[in-house]
Amino acid sequence: MRYSTILGIESSCDDTAAAIWHNGKILANIAAGQKVHEQYGGVVPELASRAHQSNIIPTIRQTLINANIALNSIDAIAYTQGPGLMGSLLVGANTAKGLSLALNKPMIGINHLQAHVAALYIENPKPEFPMLVLLVSGGHTKLVRVDDYMKMQTIGTTLDDAAGEAFDKAAKLLNLPYPGGPEIDRLAKLGNPMEYTFPHAKVPGLDMSFSGIKTSLLYFLRKSTAEDPDFAEKNKANICASFQHHMVGYLIEKTRKAIAEVKPKTLGLAGGVSANGSLRSAITTLAKENRINGCIPAFEYCTDNAAMIAVAGHYLLETGATTPLNAVPFSRNSH
Repeated sequence: MRYSTILGIESSCDDTAAAIWHNGKILANIAAGQKVHEQYGGVVPELASRAHQSNIIPTIRQTLINANIALNSIDAIAYTQGPGLMGSLLVGANTAKGLSLALNKPMIGINHLQAHVAALYIENPKPEFPMLVLLVSGGHTKLVRVDDYMKMQTIGTTLDDAAGEAFDKAAKLLNLPYPGGPEIDRLAKLGNPMEYTFPHAKVPGLDMSFSGIKTSLLYFLRKSTAEDPDFAEKNKANICASFQHHMVGYLIEKTRKAIAEVKPKTLGLAGGVSANGSLRSAITTLAKENRINGCIPAFEYCTDNAAMIAVAGHYLLETGATTPLNAVPFSRNSH
């Protein structure tokens, strides 16, 4: 069966999102954010779940209006099955199940990490395989070999913090507003990336570690502010530029190693941290150096969104896969 119109639902963390994929194009892609978490400096799972319950039906309704598609015209529902916050995932999963029953349409549960890779398939030109993807987000950092649209294998992963998590924790040490990653990226443009050095852990192979670089920043700030209490405030731009420089350099170092192993035709960047300007530029340069295609999603498809869920759903449904109504969400990436 051909599924020409797919409703995508994303609710893995604190963004309630819906999108419509129709005949190879995204017609609408809407996300409702949750500002309630800003005062806590991070996502509060209970509050996130409650906000999803309030936001999900209005978000889906507005998406259908924007796409000019009637609810009974959709052919299938794709939803985030995991990983993510269990309370948040349950809201999206139960909504998908309700729609599947009411409309008598199939549904397909999507692995959130695979969906981030699928964001690279939304726009043309489509990538050539094999593709190597650096997947960088707040919860995950991986090097993924992709041999076909939904045929993926993790070949390197972080052993502790994710890169996005390290950025957010660094921002917290500098008293920057949440989410901290974009704020570090903004300030880094105003500073000198060579001003300070923040060493990272030496990890063999393609695996990574970000706890060391975060700890080196912590000790650096403790020592510097002990000598001058205003040090961090006065040197914020240079600290951000230097920290980001070393973070991006480390990611590129590991990606360069992976290129030598995989010998890909395409180098992709995906996940929330793929919105980082310095990393986008470095990946583009690395692809050119190796004379391979570089593939980076548009900004709206970098962070959590439902367009990537709908697209992943399209490619999985093409294989004949569907998800039964008794399927349960998974909070960790055991799939």
